[in-house]
Amino acid sequence: MIEMKFLGMDFSCALGSLSNGEFPEKDCLLPLISKLLGYCIVAASTTVKLPQILRILKHSSVRGLSVLAFELEVVGYTIALAYCLHKGLPFSAYGELAFLLIQAIILVAIIYYFSQPLGTKTWIRALLYCALAPTVLAGQIDPLLFEALYASQHAIFFFARIPQIWANFKNKSTGELSFLTCLMNFGGSMVRVFTSMQEKAPMSVVLGSVIGIMTNGAILSQIIIYQKPPAKKEKKAD
Repeated sequence: MIEMKFLGMDFSCALGSLSNGEFPEKDCLLPLISKLLGYCIVAASTTVKLPQILRILKHSSVRGLSVLAFELEVVGYTIALAYCLHKGLPFSAYGELAFLLIQAIILVAIIYYFSQPLGTKTWIRALLYCALAPTVLAGQIDPLLFEALYASQHAIFFFARIPQIWANFKNKSTGELSFLTCLMNFGGSMVRVFTSMQEKAPMSVVLGSVIGIMTNGAILSQIIIYQKPPAKKEKKAD
């Protein structure tokens, strides 16, 4: 059988079965589907936060957005990406983290711009991140500390969503949150559970995706629940 491999995906098994008029077996098909879905997530991740960025720029407002939530998200993506690089996982299993991190940093910068003037604590947090992030991404830290950091990133992502969920509940509004961005985050987390298990990623990686399903699902539900119905136009008198 001629090997047909592309980007780590082996098509020879599936195509061989189909050419013989047979449906590919589960052990042959699932890894291929996992790889394909993984690359689909990576491709979609290049624009996942774009709707949120465009919404803020369109309205020149960050109304209802929790700055702390987006800052913690940047920290979480940084730790998760560094850990996957350190573990040598295939790009299809974590590639979206690189694009999400870049977009999250841009998003935080835009939120800072529309939140002027910034307080001293905000500047300190930003400078600390800029100082420590390169070291973490390069993996130049103690292995035990690395494991501890990765274990904590699940809590970071969880608590990154809590301020936003609470703000939405308190205001009975989701402000400038983008429905499309939240929907893509929710869908991506669901698919990533399947791909992570197929790629035999550590259970801690799978747990992160499960947490993503719960928290993104909660915010998505709030956007739907608190969505204001369009105002009815009054009929003009004859």
